[in-house]
Amino acid sequence: MDDQSQVVERLRETFRSGVTIPEQFRRTQLTKLIAMLEENEEQIVNALHKDLAKPKFEAVLSEVDMVINELYYANANLNSWMKQEYVTRNLATKLDDCFVRREPLGVVLIIGAWNYPLQLLILPMVGAIAAGNCVIIKPSEISAATEHLIAELIPKYLSQDCYAVVQGGAEETKALLKNRFDHIFYTGSQAVARSVLVAASVHLTPVTLELGGKTPCLIYGGVNMEAAARRLVWAKYFNSGQSCVAPDYVLCTPATRDALLPKIRETLKDFYGTEPQTSPDLSRIVSPRHWTHLMELLGRSKGKVVVGGESNQEDRYIAPTVLVDVAEDDALMQEEIFGPILPIICVDSLEEGIAFINRKEKPLALYVFSDESSVVDVVMKNTSSGGFCSNDGILHMTLPSLPFGGVGSSGWGNYHGRWGFETFSHRRACMLRGWGLERLNGLRYPPYTERKLGWLRWSASPKSLCSIL
Repeated sequence: MDDQSQVVERLRETFRSGVTIPEQFRRTQLTKLIAMLEENEEQIVNALHKDLAKPKFEAVLSEVDMVINELYYANANLNSWMKQEYVTRNLATKLDDCFVRREPLGVVLIIGAWNYPLQLLILPMVGAIAAGNCVIIKPSEISAATEHLIAELIPKYLSQDCYAVVQGGAEETKALLKNRFDHIFYTGSQAVARSVLVAASVHLTPVTLELGGKTPCLIYGGVNMEAAARRLVWAKYFNSGQSCVAPDYVLCTPATRDALLPKIRETLKDFYGTEPQTSPDLSRIVSPRHWTHLMELLGRSKGKVVVGGESNQEDRYIAPTVLVDVAEDDALMQEEIFGPILPIICVDSLEEGIAFINRKEKPLALYVFSDESSVVDVVMKNTSSGGFCSNDGILHMTLPSLPFGGVGSSGWGNYHGRWGFETFSHRRACMLRGWGLERLNGLRYPPYTERKLGWLRWSASPKSLCSIL
C-alpha cells in the first residue's frame, strides 16, 4: 500500500508540474501507444490466446485494431477537442469573453476487465491521455498473461513519470482504492462496482462505471432469417459470449423461433464445424471458476437444450448452446450469462416483447432484428439502453464517434472518441472581463432600487440580446 501511495504521489507531482498539459506532449504519448501496439502485436495475440484461447482474428479485430483506430481518431481530432468553446452572451456580458475551457482532472485510475484485457484498459486510457491526465492503470489479474505483458510494455513506451501500471488481485485493488484520485474509471461487474463506489465516496471522487446486464435481442416481423442467424451467432459467440454487449437472450414469436433454430444450427456448423471444440476460431472460458459458474447456471435452468450443451472442464470448453422453453424466472434469466449460452424466450406480440424488456434493468445494449423500420422505431422509442443497434450486434461500439456506456444499473458515464476526452476533462466556465462600463455595473450595487432591478433583469435576459440583433 505504501508503494502504491508513493506511485500516486509521484504522478501527482508530475501533474502539478504541467508537463502533461501541452498538446504536443499528449500527441507524443498517443503516438507511442500506437507504436507499442503495432510493434508488439504478436506478443499481444499470444498473451490473449494464453488467457482466453482467443483466435488471432478476434484478438486483432477487437483488441489491437480497435484501440489503434481510437488512437488515430484521437490524434486527428485532439486540436479541435482542446479548443475553447465560446458561448452565447446576453447584454450584460456582451463585451466579455465567455467560454468553456477543457482542463485535465489530474491523476486518474483505470481498472480494466478480464474479457477484453487490452481493449478495456487501454481504450479509456486514450481518452485520459488526450485530456492531459496522469494515469494509473490496473489490469485484471484473471487474464494474467496479458496483465504481465501490459506491465512490461507500458513503461517501455510511455513516460514513467506520468503513467504507471499496478498489478495484483482483489486485495491490491482495495489498497489502491484507498488513495485519492481525481477520477476512477471501472469496467466489470456490478458487485465490484459497489465496492468501487464506496471507496470513491471517501474522497468524493467522481466515477465512471462500465458494467453490463442482460442485453436482449428482439426479433420481430419480416426478417432475413439466414442473415439474422449469422449476425446473431457471431455477436453471441464472439469471445465465447464473454462480451458485455453480447446478446444475452432472444425474444421472438414461436413461429420465428422455429424458423430461426435451423439457421442457427447451419451457421454454427459453418462457423465452427461439426466439432466446435476442435475449431481454432472458438475461445475458451477464462478460468475454471467461471466455467463452473456457467455450468451451474445451465444445470439449474429448466429450459430445453436444443443446440450444443457439451462441455469439458479441463479444456474450459462449453459448446455454443441454445435453449428454448425458458421462463422469465429461469436461473439463466436472473443474471448476465457472460458465456456461450443463449436462451430463446417466446412472446406473442411486439408489445409483449417491449414489456418484457422494460421489466428488466436497463441493459448495456439492445438489439432489434426486423425488416420493418416501424418495428425498429417503436422499440427504440419505448425502451432504454446504453446503446442500440438494429439488425446486428456489437458493431455499434466499434465506432469512435458514438458514445459507449450504460444507463442505470448497466453503468454511469461513457467514453470512446471525444466522449472519452470529455469524461476525463473538467469543463471550466470562464468569463474574462475588463474595467470598462463601470457606470453600467453600478446597476448591481447598493442602494438597490426597483428601477435598477428592472434594468438588470432585462439586461440579463435572453430578450435583451434578441432586441439588439
